[in-house]
Order: sequence, then C-alpha cells, then structure tokens
Amino acid sequence: MSDLLKLISYPLSFIMIGYGAMTILGGHITPGGGFQGGAIMAAGAILCILAYGLKDNPFNLSHERMSLIESCGALVYVLLGLCGLLYSGSFLYNVGTNLYGLVPAGLSSMFNYPDALHAGIIPYLNIVIGLKVFIGLTTLVILFYGVTKYQGDYVDDEEID
Repeated sequence: MSDLLKLISYPLSFIMIGYGAMTILGGHITPGGGFQGGAIMAAGAILCILAYGLKDNPFNLSHERMSLIESCGALVYVLLGLCGLLYSGSFLYNVGTNLYGLVPAGLSSMFNYPDALHAGIIPYLNIVIGLKVFIGLTTLVILFYGVTKYQGDYVDDEEID
C-alpha cells in the first residue's frame, strides 16, 4: 500500500479503537454496547491490517494472543452467568441490581455502583462481548487475507477433466 495510506491508517485506527472502547463502556447508558463497540474496534484493527499487511502490522495479532483474549472473554462471560445462576437460579441474572432480593448483600454490593444509573453486571458483559466481537471479526479478516495469497493457485474443476 502507499505511504500516505500507512501514515493515515495508523492514527485513525487508534481513534477507531478508542471510540469503540467508549461505545462499549457507555453501552448500558447510551445506544450501543459490546457488539457495536467490538465491531468498531475491529474496523480499526482491520484498517491497519489492510494498510500494512499481516507481517508489518503495528498490532501484534498473533494466533496465541488472539486465542487467549477470546478464551478469557468467554470464560468471564460464563463466570458472570454462573454467578447469577448460583445465587438466583437464573443464568446471567443481574446480581448487581438484585431486583428480587435473591442475592446476598456482599455479592450484590460488589457489582453495585453509587450512582442512579448503575446497571449491575451489564457493563462487564459489554466489555466481554466487545472483546469477543473485536477478536472474532479481526480473526475472520486475517483468515480471508491469508486465503487471498493462494488465490493464484486455484484450479477450476473443469480444468481437471
């Protein structure tokens, strides 16, 4: 790619990742949340992948790192769900708000915020879902980017006959 595209895409990708993080963190108050913010963050990483390529990419998106982030996101999601299941009988019960008085006070205060807009475990779920969407979409683009390298090796079925 051109040097101008590389010069613009690097700072623009950080702006997009920051905006995606802001969308994730404010998702329980404003429209948006984990999926939308994760998609915006993935767009920033994808911009750098397309401008720099996989080898010279400023983000170190190795398979091990991406697998670790996605696995941690899934683990935290399940743990938050089990927390609600253990204390209320419902998977992903919002233990921070404790609407029905099913959760002990100690656990409820852990997820409770001092303001009127507290949302319990919803911001934590937004963060986890945002990480999973960010890594998932970025992984798909890396996979498609790797497949295009072998596009010239494609053999049509009619040529075999």
